[in-house]
Amino acid sequence: MAENTGNTGIADDEHDADGAETARELSWRAASVGLAVLDVDDAELVHGWRSDPVAAHQMGMWPRSLTALRERIERDIDDDDRDDFLVLLPGGDPVGLVGLTAQNIVNGTAQVELMLAPGHRGHGHGTAALDALVDLAFGELPMYRLTAETHTDNRPALAVLARSGFTREGTSRAACLHRGRRHDLAVFSLLRPEWEELDRPRAWDA
Repeated sequence: MAENTGNTGIADDEHDADGAETARELSWRAASVGLAVLDVDDAELVHGWRSDPVAAHQMGMWPRSLTALRERIERDIDDDDRDDFLVLLPGGDPVGLVGLTAQNIVNGTAQVELMLAPGHRGHGHGTAALDALVDLAFGELPMYRLTAETHTDNRPALAVLARSGFTREGTSRAACLHRGRRHDLAVFSLLRPEWEELDRPRAWDA
C-alpha cells in the first residue's frame, strides 16, 4: 500500500540501543489518532487485547497462543490484500487495532476491522480510528465499497459504524459460532459517493 508522503512520527514506548525514547513512524495521521503499520514486535500487545473477555465475546475470537499470533502477524505483513495498523493517540499510547482486509483493487472493495484496547473504549477513539481508515481507503486507494460485520448485539460497534456513515444492509443469520451458540452478524457498507457526502473533516485536514 502506498504510504502518505506527509508521514510524521509520534512518541511511542519504543527505545533505541541507548535506551532513549524513539518515535513510531505513522503511515496515516488524522486529527486525534495516528495509524502505524502493525509489526511483529506488536504481537504481545495485541495478544493482551485479544485475551480481554469483552473483546473475545464481541468479536467471536478464540484463544490463540502468543507464538501463533506472532506468526500470523508475520504472514499478514506479506499479504498484499490486507493492511493492519495500530491506533495511536497523539502522545503515542496505543489504543487499538484497525485493518483494511480482503482488498480487491480491481473491484474496489475491502472490509474494515476494528478492535479497541480495554480501558480505551467509550472515548470516541473507535470512531476516530475508523474515520481515519475510511479516509485512507477512499482518499489514497481506489476503493469504492467498504464492508463491515459485527454481532447484532454488539451495540458499541453498531454505534461506531453508524457514526462513521456506514449503512446497515441486512443480517447474516446464524453466521458465527461462539461459545456454543450461533450468532447473527449485522452487515454494513459504505460507498465512495456516500463518503464524499459526509460532512466532516478528512484525515489530511488534521
